[in-house]
Amino acid sequence: MRLVHLLRGLTVELDLFGAEFAARSGLHPTDLRALIHLLDAARAGQVVTPGRLGEALRLNSAGTTGLVDRLERLGLIRRERDPQDRRRVRLVVEERAMELGEGFFGGLIGDLVAAMGRFDPAELATARRFLEAMTSVVAAARQEPQGTPEEGPRDRV
Repeated sequence: MRLVHLLRGLTVELDLFGAEFAARSGLHPTDLRALIHLLDAARAGQVVTPGRLGEALRLNSAGTTGLVDRLERLGLIRRERDPQDRRRVRLVVEERAMELGEGFFGGLIGDLVAAMGRFDPAELATARRFLEAMTSVVAAARQEPQGTPEEGPRDRV
């Protein structure tokens, strides 16, 4: 259970750090989650439509439209026609959003990379596999209906 508590502690710290970025940047925490989703998708070579973004963030259509409108108005993303299917609109992160993120998160990322330098490649490979497995477990749990804390072992965490 100690590792579970350490993971929870890390996620809380990262969430607080992200919330500070959102607050300083005049963003809602959902705005930040949307930008992270869009950046991760771009790195993976995936196209994100407003509908897919809404699904990923579990927003209804009106909430997704409001989110996309807000991010576009702030100059952080843009809508553009998909060159493969002109009927489809895709969302693209603007350079301004990346600069904003790098300005705030750059120091933390540098510190994280420096801390990783204290581990050998085999240790990092194990850590990578561990984090991938933990992420998969949490992603799968998000897809399942959750009971109340009184109903079972999930309340131990």
